[in-house]
Amino acid sequence: MTLKAAIIGPGNIGTDLMIKILRHGKQLQMAALVGIDPASDGLARAARMGVATISSGVAGLIESDLFADIDIVFDATSASAHVANDALLRAAKPSIRVVDLTPAAIGPYCVPTVNLEDNIEAANVNMVTCGGQATIPMVAAVASVAKVAYAEIVASISSRSAGPGTRANIDEFTETTSRAIESVGGAQVGKAIIVLNPAEPPLLMRDTVYVLSEVVDTALIEAAVTGMAARVAAYVPGYRLKQQVQFEVIEEPVNVPGVGPSTGLKTSIFLEVEGAAHYLPAYAGNLDIMTSAALATGERMAASVLAARAAA
Repeated sequence: MTLKAAIIGPGNIGTDLMIKILRHGKQLQMAALVGIDPASDGLARAARMGVATISSGVAGLIESDLFADIDIVFDATSASAHVANDALLRAAKPSIRVVDLTPAAIGPYCVPTVNLEDNIEAANVNMVTCGGQATIPMVAAVASVAKVAYAEIVASISSRSAGPGTRANIDEFTETTSRAIESVGGAQVGKAIIVLNPAEPPLLMRDTVYVLSEVVDTALIEAAVTGMAARVAAYVPGYRLKQQVQFEVIEEPVNVPGVGPSTGLKTSIFLEVEGAAHYLPAYAGNLDIMTSAALATGERMAASVLAARAAA
């Protein structure tokens, strides 16, 4: 059995997610792609692939005959649009499950390898940001073996892979990711920075994670980090450590933002994310990791719903 899913937003992220569900969905079945522009490339592609399309937005989805059978909705629009979309969906069908790929963060932050099981029953889960999906697992890995005072992440993505939605949500990106580094990653204080790299040819997504923690055996941290990287790579095949984890013991106090003068163990983790190129180019790992994480989340939620129905 499968659950039917709809995607709101026929842009790069929504289209890539649609193709992932069509190719790799096990518990999910693609039911509809929803937009507001009848002439959009995404809706045209969906129609060619045999997917039902709706060009009158969420209201049109709710009014359609398809809506009664849809259990999960993925929102790939914008932070502001998601607030309205979720309210409309919730009023029409309180049982609907929503996976939010915007930085709106109405529901709890969700990073599959870190806290998906804790939020499996949530009505709305937020996929944080591309930088969050790439780096929070690393912060959580360090936090699993050492108390983390501060974590800073720098996400560098190709300017070509940053569409209008990404650019419109830059402020939300840094705020949402910083909060999630703390609430999901386990850092006392988190900071996020994003860099749009204009280099040509476009570069793959790179992420750098700096963590200041108590001093522990570095072998414990390295094992936790490499193990976590393998778990993320299980659903994002292009996710990898770019080099060995680096360590530095800070003996003289340094002024850490939001923490103050601190000593401890500095861990530096360097990541690269290559996209699967299902629809987006391989350099757009920042978009691929969002759609891959959303698919992993939706699949697990669908499995949970189906199991509950079977047991009822």
